[in-house]
Amino acid sequence: MVSWHRFRRHKDCQKIGEAFVNAFLSKDPCYTSEEDYQPLMMLASQTVPCNKTLFWSKTSELAHQYTLVQQEMFTLENTLLGYMADGLKWCGDVASSEMNYQSCPDKRQDCINNSVSVFWNTVSKRFAEDACGVVHVVLNGSISNPFDEKSTFGRVEIFNLHPKKVHTLQAWVMHDIGGAPSDSCAGSSISDLKMIISKRNITFTCQNNYRPVKFLQCVKNPEHSSCRSKK
Repeated sequence: MVSWHRFRRHKDCQKIGEAFVNAFLSKDPCYTSEEDYQPLMMLASQTVPCNKTLFWSKTSELAHQYTLVQQEMFTLENTLLGYMADGLKWCGDVASSEMNYQSCPDKRQDCINNSVSVFWNTVSKRFAEDACGVVHVVLNGSISNPFDEKSTFGRVEIFNLHPKKVHTLQAWVMHDIGGAPSDSCAGSSISDLKMIISKRNITFTCQNNYRPVKFLQCVKNPEHSSCRSKK
């Protein structure tokens, strides 16, 4: 994954680490709030240049392969906070001043407001709020609902784009090489996305199998017919 060091701004890593753990240590893991992470957000704030924000939903690997190659584009995980927490799980315990590694609650089974879910909702909200110009999203056209209203993109990010700052959302609906396309820009879930975005006075465009991203898929499947050059 692309390093957050591309931002080239000094950050006090010790203070950031302390603010991170103080957000959840010695607290009930099911009652974390957005406010708990605000000191961390203030210390680790970063701004992605206009036209360079890339969202993703159910396309994590492909989106990050793209930002690895196209290094002027940034996903949340390419920022400091996203990079720092990507792939991790954590929580606290009211009876201990130590990090709880044994029994962190599952967000689907135990509690919605757990430390990890609240963190990602908070940083995703800020990431969207800071976006400007044209923003982009990579969606999975090989599943029945490329746009999922219950995803972080569908619940949090699109509703925190500021129409006065963001004028266009470009969706790239990508299909797995060799797989049967399940949905496309003409599909019902993309129509739902378009309706939400249009109501927020943001222009919506959509492209199936955006060519620069398709090239990355073809690196792993160079002999597939869809990857062969058409002369």
